[in-house]
Formats: sequence, structure tokens, C-alpha cells
Amino acid sequence: MIANRSSGRQGFAIAAAAAAAGARVTLVAGPVALATPTGVDRIDVETAEQMAGAVFAALPADASILVAAVADWRVERSSIKLKKSAGPPQLRFTATRDILAELSASSSRPTLVVGFAAETDNVIAAAVEKRRRKGADWIVANDVSGDAMGGPRNRVHLITGDVEDWPEMSKEEVARRLVARIAQALG
Repeated sequence: MIANRSSGRQGFAIAAAAAAAGARVTLVAGPVALATPTGVDRIDVETAEQMAGAVFAALPADASILVAAVADWRVERSSIKLKKSAGPPQLRFTATRDILAELSASSSRPTLVVGFAAETDNVIAAAVEKRRRKGADWIVANDVSGDAMGGPRNRVHLITGDVEDWPEMSKEEVARRLVARIAQALG
């Protein structure tokens, strides 16, 4: 499997914070070893295609927060058995579904679509461009060149049209702050 590494902690923290704030929450989770937060409905998936299906099946929603580090590419299926004796296979790749862009352009689009941008270079510029290109309302950007993908803390930038630089805090604090901003935006 070719995938982006992610602990899932930030997404689970956001689901927990949203449920604690009184939201009805459906959490679509990739393969992680985390307990389902109290008050959250959980759908487990293994592939980007399954995740896309589950996200669209969970609509309608007032807000969708797409946190998962979904792989951008998958290996095409082979029509023949790949044999070790033939040496390393030539792998062909195909793009996975772009869930954020599809959701943003959907006729059943939530009022607020929030994506995440895990970046290693030019974090803010890449996130601003991602927001424009994907049609998301907001992007939460973070530098993952360090330990953000597996660690307990995160430093993010909220891209809403403006750029808000948030200080480093626990992933639970990031979640509570983001959920409060979403509640404020939705009125």
C-alpha cells in the first residue's frame, strides 16, 4: 500500500470537540488504532474510494472537515500475477479521487467545507493555492516536516481568505478552537 502517514489524532480530536459542542458527527476513519470519541458515529474505511463513498453518503451536513491524509495515488491493478522470478514489477499509478474538490463542487455541498493541507515546503502559499484550486471555504495548513503527523501537538495556519497563524498547541486545543470558529461561521 502506498499512503500518506497519519496517526488520525487531529481528525479524532476534531470529531470529539464537535460532538462535545453539541454537533451530530459522522467520523469517516481510515486505518487507525484510536477509540471512537463519545457521541460520534464512526465509519471505518481502508481506501480512498471507500472514504469518498462514505463522505458523500454522510451528506447532507452543515460542515464537512476533511482532515485525512488520503494518498493521492494508487497502484493500478495488474491483469496478471506478478511473479518474484520476473524481477521488480513496473508499477503503474492512477490518481485517487479528490474528495475535497468533489465535495466543494457537489450539488449537495455543505455550507462550510474545510480541508487540511499537510505541507513540507512553502506551507502558507501551498495552502492558499490549495484552497483556491479545490474550492474549499477554509484550509487548515500545517508543516509536517517535523512530528506533526504522529505527535500530540500541532501548529496550524487557518486560511479563510485571510491567514491566521495559530500558536503551537495540543491537537485537542486546535480542535476546540477550530470547532468554535466553525460554530461562529455557521451562526
